[in-house]
Amino acid sequence: MYRKEIRKRKKRHRRRLVLIPLFLIIFYTIGYGSYLTFKLANATDNSIEKLKRGEKSDLREDKVDVNKDNFSVLFIGVDAREGERVSRSDALILATFNKKDNSVKMVSIPRDSYVEISGVGMDKINHAHAYGGVDLAVKSVENLFDVPVDHYVRVDFKAFIDIVDALGGVEVNVPKTFSVQDSKDRHDAITLHEGNQQLDGEEALAFVRMRKQDPTGDIGRGERQRQVIKAIIEKGASFSSITKYDDVIDGLEGNIQMDLNFKEIVGLHGYAGEIDKIDSLELKGENSNNGVFYYILDETSVEEISNSFKAHLELDDDKYEKSPEATNNESTSY
Repeated sequence: MYRKEIRKRKKRHRRRLVLIPLFLIIFYTIGYGSYLTFKLANATDNSIEKLKRGEKSDLREDKVDVNKDNFSVLFIGVDAREGERVSRSDALILATFNKKDNSVKMVSIPRDSYVEISGVGMDKINHAHAYGGVDLAVKSVENLFDVPVDHYVRVDFKAFIDIVDALGGVEVNVPKTFSVQDSKDRHDAITLHEGNQQLDGEEALAFVRMRKQDPTGDIGRGERQRQVIKAIIEKGASFSSITKYDDVIDGLEGNIQMDLNFKEIVGLHGYAGEIDKIDSLELKGENSNNGVFYYILDETSVEEISNSFKAHLELDDDKYEKSPEATNNESTSY
């Protein structure tokens, strides 16, 4: 009887030893999570800048709720130098989100795409941001695909570098060995080797920006942009990255601008775990160089992607408002 009681006491003691670290982990997670929530909310509030058009696209009858509806987001990457008042966009990626199956479709729009820019005429799409900021960039993408752009996120490349570094780098497949300049414009400062590589922030930026050494030009550039975005989402969604979120938020501070509030950002968490459901679309076209380099978009490809986005957003033709520019070809001055 005495030995049996000793064994029972030892078992109860072991259970207590197991429960103590488990309790500490839960307490730490809740406490750290609360701290991150507060910090992200603060960073989000500081980065919000609404579009001049208001809270909804002109192609919508009602404002969308990202927690309930299908919606779209335009991601704008800029390389704004210190002291610059205006800058061209270096990356434009339109993504649509379907709430029913938590799927995402995205297309990278070549920066030299020759499109109609409101109040300007035909020009490279990356010039829209320089002419009229985020508002004109959003409007130009809406005109291109005739789909609503419900929200936008504008990220400076410094934030891109900081986020990748905070996550401990990302793994990508480098198609060929090449050397390029770094973010400080130092010639051939970065060399990436062919094959699967773990890249830090500077290397990842060089990977997505390299264009001249890629025989497929902006198409290859778009593929690399989508590959890195997937890698960032995959790395960020992993449990091992939780302790790195503090540094990720620090990287966003002052380097990101958007019209999504904290509640809306939290509502996006369901898509983070669906990395395999991201469908990358390719916008086809051909290069043209008649003194000025342009990328002439294939009209059939534009229409196919437009229809794909409309289907993914489940737009109702009876309720969906056609673009005024598509019907009246009216222009707006910026």
